[in-house]
Amino acid sequence: MSQLANNIEVQNLNHLGIIAGIIDEIGIVDIINEQLGIQAQEKLNSGIIVKSIILNTMGFVSRPLYLFPQFFKDKATEHLFGEGILPEDFNDDKIARIMDKLYKFGLNKIFLAITLAVFKKYGVDNKYSHLDSTSISLQGDYAICQTLNEENLEPIPIKIVRGYSKDKRPDLKQFLINLIASGDGGVPLFLECGNGNDNDQAKFAKFLSNFKKQVDLESIFVADSALYSAENLSIIKHLKWITRVPLSIKAAQFYVRETPSSDFIETDREGYKAVEKESNYAGIKQKWLIIESATRKESDLKQLSKKIVKDEEKAHSLLTSLSQKKYENRTEIKAVFECEQKKLKYHHLVLKNVVKATDKKTKKTIYKATIALEKKAEKIEEEKKTAGRFILATNVLENLSPSEILIAYKGQQSCERGFRFLKDPLFFADSVFLKYPSRIETMAMLMGLSLLVYSIGQRQLRANLKQNNTGVKNQLGKVTDQPTLRWIFQCFQGIHLVVLNGVKQIVNLTDSRLETLNYFSKYCQKYYILSG
Repeated sequence: MSQLANNIEVQNLNHLGIIAGIIDEIGIVDIINEQLGIQAQEKLNSGIIVKSIILNTMGFVSRPLYLFPQFFKDKATEHLFGEGILPEDFNDDKIARIMDKLYKFGLNKIFLAITLAVFKKYGVDNKYSHLDSTSISLQGDYAICQTLNEENLEPIPIKIVRGYSKDKRPDLKQFLINLIASGDGGVPLFLECGNGNDNDQAKFAKFLSNFKKQVDLESIFVADSALYSAENLSIIKHLKWITRVPLSIKAAQFYVRETPSSDFIETDREGYKAVEKESNYAGIKQKWLIIESATRKESDLKQLSKKIVKDEEKAHSLLTSLSQKKYENRTEIKAVFECEQKKLKYHHLVLKNVVKATDKKTKKTIYKATIALEKKAEKIEEEKKTAGRFILATNVLENLSPSEILIAYKGQQSCERGFRFLKDPLFFADSVFLKYPSRIETMAMLMGLSLLVYSIGQRQLRANLKQNNTGVKNQLGKVTDQPTLRWIFQCFQGIHLVVLNGVKQIVNLTDSRLETLNYFSKYCQKYYILSG
């Protein structure tokens, strides 16, 4: 907040009004307060604190929780939250208490209460629900809770420990986030944290089953190959699914390698061909779709060529070294030859001849090998045939065409985009607020709500632009009906709430910004277009 004179105050609003409006339209504050209750004489209730955290996560100059008052110092807090609410009210004790309260109430219950309301309110299509997981790396020490307190049955916090790191940081401790998101705009439906050393393959099916127990939702669940195992398919046999088949399965290797190119049929998706096969893997009747991607095939063949060249260079180096080496006997030649041969993937070292001789210096009997180099023609040809191919499987045997299965699987990117949003390390900084695993878990849920707000805002904006057959200019100055919400946020920088002699007015609300606001709801517009 800037006070230029005794009767003028300038407060930053920027894009925060858009975020606040989406939060209001969803009804997050009311749902949180309905779940947790409101205490008498409470200035900042739980819903407002959650709203403030969501605003902070998408504020561009966001601050860790312990710097919350600084984040809101120059912001129009009364305008965004209500009369009498000031930046200093967002103190660390208050935020910490609300985070602990959220955790004890049940993060899944809160998250689902909000997401289910969103799906109903906005008519989010849940035909396909995408499942994926990611790891969040952290620094610092965190307590590990080993047992459940049977007296109060409080939830057991996650274990923040070392495990397989998807961030390629095995040196750091981590926890996992499992996410289910709609294929319609990537809107998150369910989020759950896991221990840092959990295994995707072992946990995915149980995660889905846990979700299904809480939500009566008819959907086809789409996941990557981590879901596809005999044990997992048995656990989720009551659900509908589409997943990728790992090529470690022998039947998959056979189909990818041996299916003739002439068997493939063009799909509705350009550059993709497919052929259907029946499978009864793990005793589950299912349909396998062997797919060949032209773009991926071209890329795979280029990579294969590079690998062959690199392997050939290594082979020539070994050939030179082994040909010049002096051996004590034929047994040594065989042992060294077999050992070095394993280092090559696309070439053979062929032992042509062994010559017995006398070393000129030592006068001892030595043996020398004559070696030739050959390509593994069958191996190379096999990889060329499998280039660009992969297999999708589904237990939905009717009413799903190959194109629909492929498009549904490609929608898996909705989870990946969500994870890029969630993985901002700032929000899991090693601060006094997040020194407990329970608070890390709570912060992950709050970031999930931020993703929910962002994805719904972007989905609705794009839908409104499309409905009106118009668009907005993107970063390159070209009109698009598919802008990112982040770009819109950037376009709204520099908007202020000015209070002059007690009268409020919004400044820097240009014609182009007003035009953009037309495609947001009245809940967003009210923060920029003041009545009366």
